[in-house]
Amino acid sequence: MSESQSGWSDLFSAENRGSAITLSAGVALYATNSYIVITILPSVVQDIGGLAWYAWNTTLYVVCSILGSALSARLMRTAGPRGSYLTATAIFIAGAAICTVAPSMPVLLLGRALQGLGGGFLFALSYAMINLLFKESLWPRAMALISAMWGIATLVGPAIGGIFAELHAWRWAFGLLLPLTSLFGFWVWRLLPRSQRVKQPQEPLPLMQLALLTGAVLVVSAGSLSTHGLVNLLGFGVAVLMMLILRHREFTADVRLLPRDALRTSSPLYGLYLVMTLLIIGLGCELFVPYLLQHLHGQTPLAAGYITAAAAAGWTLSEVASSGWTGRRADNAIISGPLILAAGLLLLLFTVPVAFGMPWLNISGVVLGLTLAGFGIGLGWPHLLTRVLQQAPEEDREKAGASITVVQSFAAALGAALAGTVANFAGVNQGDAGASSAAFWMFLLFAVPALLAVWIAWRSVKARQVQSATQTQLDRDLSQG
Repeated sequence: MSESQSGWSDLFSAENRGSAITLSAGVALYATNSYIVITILPSVVQDIGGLAWYAWNTTLYVVCSILGSALSARLMRTAGPRGSYLTATAIFIAGAAICTVAPSMPVLLLGRALQGLGGGFLFALSYAMINLLFKESLWPRAMALISAMWGIATLVGPAIGGIFAELHAWRWAFGLLLPLTSLFGFWVWRLLPRSQRVKQPQEPLPLMQLALLTGAVLVVSAGSLSTHGLVNLLGFGVAVLMMLILRHREFTADVRLLPRDALRTSSPLYGLYLVMTLLIIGLGCELFVPYLLQHLHGQTPLAAGYITAAAAAGWTLSEVASSGWTGRRADNAIISGPLILAAGLLLLLFTVPVAFGMPWLNISGVVLGLTLAGFGIGLGWPHLLTRVLQQAPEEDREKAGASITVVQSFAAALGAALAGTVANFAGVNQGDAGASSAAFWMFLLFAVPALLAVWIAWRSVKARQVQSATQTQLDRDLSQG
């Protein structure tokens, strides 16, 4: 049996199988819901209005996911594994129920916020429990398995959303989540233990940092509702100021949101978090792809949903393929991933804004661009996440696990907010010309963080290689001495 096959068989051994399935099923629920909403959102707006608030469906969802991610460790210590998952499941069900009956966009946004909170718990608990349930050699496999659930979501989510959207019954798409989530809750109740093996002490919440983190996203989102450039710039300026205050707070506060010294430029964690953030922001424009495909290319909701899901399919494919890589192969994956993401976005720049030539050729370019974008993110993703856990101080391992979803959720929310800003400013609601203009500027501007991530990833990898070589030489000198 090859080393790769052995790694997966160990993950699904009798000892680990129940935990692996439960953790991955929670993320599958979170991811499937995301693709259902992306697919049906154009139909929702057509029915109850609120196009200017389009991006807020993702922004509020992910902002509340940040809160759920940050609170997951406390929930785990209070309620234990089983109670934590059941609490998250109940909140998620409440949000789906509100969305099912929402008469207007503000009510729908309330339901999305609750879905985000419950989903954030599910997402963060899965990552946070990896280092508690599996040995370190299985961490990359476990992370790849969890992320592979987005691949399942690409098959299930657009199908559910697209079918109900074409039947003009988008509410039933949310309603279907109610029995599915209840079934997941029953599975959790049967499989997960009631309490942790080792009780962890409670610690205060980093309330100030959470307020600054979520506030920064909401400020950018609020600015995105305006078509005046000065208001947009003011939102960005306030958000940057809030992030600087947050960084200072992490250095001085007794209670931190991230592992110790994670935001110091000299820390290995700083480069890892920055690359993760830029990669997720780079894919933020994905939110508007179904809307643009339906209005500029005449695609049905079902087809637009599946085309958009190509990004998640590419992400899953590359992450599963690269999860067993080590050493220089893993380093090269981290560096080349952002470059592939940028190539995908630039291809979308030439295929989404204007339909030209034969339709099948144009749509093929869109599918390829989205696949490349997702492939670029997934290529180095398991190694970025594994290195976060490895580089974190031993006493901050649990905080590091939760921080993965905090950073990912923050980047996704910020990416959605920025996409909404660009789309509204470019006139996405002003007919086909405005939609085409919005598509052009989104894909052009969102290639910038992807290209910036290439440079930061290269610096991070080189610094790690130098550190590793220095440590090896030091160990050799000590053994000879």
